[in-house]
Amino acid sequence: MSITAAMVKDLRERTGVGMMDCKKALAECDGDEEKAIAWLREKGLSKAAKKAGRATSEGLVTVVVAADGKSAAMSELKCETDFVSKNEEFIALAEGLANLALEKKTDDLEALPAEASDLTGLIGKIGENMQVGRLAYVSFTGDGAIGTYVHSTKKLGVLVELSGQATPELAKDVAMQIAAANPLCVGPDQIPAETLAQEKEIYLNQAKEEGKPAQIAEKIVEGRIRKFYQEVCLREQLFIKDDKKTIKDLLGKNADIVRFFRFAIGA
Repeated sequence: MSITAAMVKDLRERTGVGMMDCKKALAECDGDEEKAIAWLREKGLSKAAKKAGRATSEGLVTVVVAADGKSAAMSELKCETDFVSKNEEFIALAEGLANLALEKKTDDLEALPAEASDLTGLIGKIGENMQVGRLAYVSFTGDGAIGTYVHSTKKLGVLVELSGQATPELAKDVAMQIAAANPLCVGPDQIPAETLAQEKEIYLNQAKEEGKPAQIAEKIVEGRIRKFYQEVCLREQLFIKDDKKTIKDLLGKNADIVRFFRFAIGA
C-alpha cells in the first residue's frame, strides 16, 4: 500500500524514531502502525519504540524571536516527567526546534531536516518517551508587531501577530491576554457555523425551559450569544488588566490581530 507523509508523521510522533526508519517500517508492515512499532523494536530501535505508548504530558514550550523583531517561532517538545523537561539536552533540543522553525520560516514539521526531530538517541539515553508537538511561525512586513509570552513553567507559550500601528507593549499585552483567557478565535466571524448553531440551540432550549415566550426567548439568546463571543473571541474579551476595556478597545482603530498561537502542555 502507499505510505503517506501523515502515516510517517504519526509513527514518528509515537516512537521518536527517525522519519526514514518510520517510512521503512510502515512499508515493511503494509502500513500497520502497531506492527511497524514491533518491527522497529526488532531492528534495534527498541528503546524508543518500546516507550511509544507512554503518555507525554510534560515538556517545554520554547519561543525564539528574530533579531529584527519581525518574525518569531514557537516549538512544543513533550516528555513524560517534569524532571526530564529540565534536562540540558532536552532543553537544547527544544530550543533547536524553535530556532530551525524560525530559520526555515515554517510551522510545518515536515519542512525541517529529519534529524531535527529524530528523538531516538535521546529517548534511548534518558529512558523516557518523547514527542515533537506543534510548531508555530509568525512574521510581518511594514507596520506591525509580534507579541510573545512564555509562562515561568515553560509549559505555556503564546505568539501573536498584530498589524497596523501596534507597539511591542501592545503586542505583549495581547499575548498575555491570550495566555490567561485562552480565546478560541480572533473574532465572531471565525467561529465555525456548527458551533454557533449549537450554542444558539442550547440557549434557546434553556429559555424555553425557563418558560419564556418565544419573542423574549429570542432576545435572551441574542444576549447570551454576545456573552459567548466575549468569552471565546479575542477581540471581544475584557482586558485582563482593565475590565472596563475590551481587547477591541485596547487595539483602537489603527491596529488589529492577524493571528495567534497558544501552546499549553498538559492542558
